[in-house]
Amino acid sequence: MPQTADDLDAVAVRTWCSLALDALGREREAIDAINVYPVADGDTGTNLYLTVESAAGAVEAVFAAHETGTSVPSTADAVRAMAHGALIGARGNSGTILAQLLRGMAGVLAEEAGARGGTDRLRLALTRAALSAREAVAHPVEGTVLTVATAAAEAAGRAAAGAGTAVVAQAAYEGARTALEATPGQLAVLGRAGVVDAGGRGLVAVLGALVEAVSGRAPVRVYEAPASPVPVAAAADDCPAADAPEGGPAFEVIYLLEAGDEAVERLRTRLDGLGDSLVVVGGDGLWNVHVHVDDAGAAVEAGVEAGRPYRIRITHFAADRVHTRPEPAQRAVVVVVPGDGLGGLCAEAGATTVLARPGEPPASGELVDAIRRAHAREVVLLPNDGDLRHTAAAAAEQARTEGIRVALIPTRAAVQGIAALAVHEPDRSFDEDVVAMTAAAGATRYAELAVAERQSWTMAGICQAGDILGLIDGDVAVIGDNVQETARNVLDRMLAAGGELVTLVLGEDVPDTLAGTLEEHVREGYLAVDTVVYRGGHQCAPLLIGVE
Repeated sequence: MPQTADDLDAVAVRTWCSLALDALGREREAIDAINVYPVADGDTGTNLYLTVESAAGAVEAVFAAHETGTSVPSTADAVRAMAHGALIGARGNSGTILAQLLRGMAGVLAEEAGARGGTDRLRLALTRAALSAREAVAHPVEGTVLTVATAAAEAAGRAAAGAGTAVVAQAAYEGARTALEATPGQLAVLGRAGVVDAGGRGLVAVLGALVEAVSGRAPVRVYEAPASPVPVAAAADDCPAADAPEGGPAFEVIYLLEAGDEAVERLRTRLDGLGDSLVVVGGDGLWNVHVHVDDAGAAVEAGVEAGRPYRIRITHFAADRVHTRPEPAQRAVVVVVPGDGLGGLCAEAGATTVLARPGEPPASGELVDAIRRAHAREVVLLPNDGDLRHTAAAAAEQARTEGIRVALIPTRAAVQGIAALAVHEPDRSFDEDVVAMTAAAGATRYAELAVAERQSWTMAGICQAGDILGLIDGDVAVIGDNVQETARNVLDRMLAAGGELVTLVLGEDVPDTLAGTLEEHVREGYLAVDTVVYRGGHQCAPLLIGVE
């Protein structure tokens, strides 16, 4: 049972996060089902749940750090952990906005702890939250979660002077609920579908959890039965993407970004020119960037120019997603990629991507999240790393418990994943498709070039720090002192056993001239062997090689 509190102390914040997660868990499917704006992709409830799950986990970690002592965390520590967890775990447009709402509240609750009464703190926190969320959205639209957040803050401000925190929280909840009911009359796409705003409904659930956390009494839930997916006819004024070719941008791009304020302002301007649904939240050097674009690579490159992007997620939308409420696709491919360039390449092929960061491989939860985002009944999972086999297997098993049919193809390198994706045909049977993709991956030998970090023993002899290592099928086969010569030696060893196609994936800092040199080497030395070249982008190894 939640503790009754007349103020938002650390324990109340912890309780709030837990109750909000429970509430969104109950309503996730229903919120997904009414998700028609800004993109009818049926994931708003899931995105909100994952965002709050990250926030709750961060708060639990703060409490765990105090388990050996007798004290509990300070209010400031708890609310800052909540905001940080939401920021780094934010998913989708709705989750990103919710993260900014929580960040706005946390700023006040942390700064004002002990300085004023709970009533004033909560009123000010809700006001700051609504304002900061609007500032984070490039083009605010009424009838959305922003409208609901503003109404909650205004209702809290009208609560009787001297009222306790529970009364103010209840007023905010009632104001949000009333505003939510009015959203179909403010946004045409909602009105035609006969639904309220999905993000706003999620916020009402979060505010209801706040009421329960500070009062010990759960408010009456307004929505009980999950709504059915609703077909939606698009109109030109429904969505910023409606005037774009084929109904709007093709990709959703999300990443965390380490950058300064001035760089982020320039980034906002550039991304606003590339697409729509732009939301940039955060501060103090860490940001969460969300945008819908046609050129996913350009959106990521803009982040690279601004600072250091990571946890990059690129999702491909169906071309007609604005015109109809999509049913789950029959089949999708989820692929782990070692660089943003390959992420864009795979996304253009229709795959859902997960970026593998150097020294920080994706966890099973990230893979499960990607499988869910693929929104398909059947999913082919390509981990592209031998060390991820257990993680990928765990993710596949979890997804299967949710009713998704998952086939795990144990690809050990990105070039094997590219080969598998090249033969993917969703129109044939699932088993036939998996067999063909598995065969293509298995027929692809792989290699990569790396720079030795220290002196060590290898299968090819002793290497020194700074040496160029050529690894074939995971083992060091060539040691050289420059990239070009080492790459030629690796190719010769691989092609000695035959081959029809060479795939070269160049890292961010490798000049294009290297590709030309290696293509010429293959053309002159190996008749009837074709070469294709891709840019791996940021975080990719200097050179990846595949031979089929």
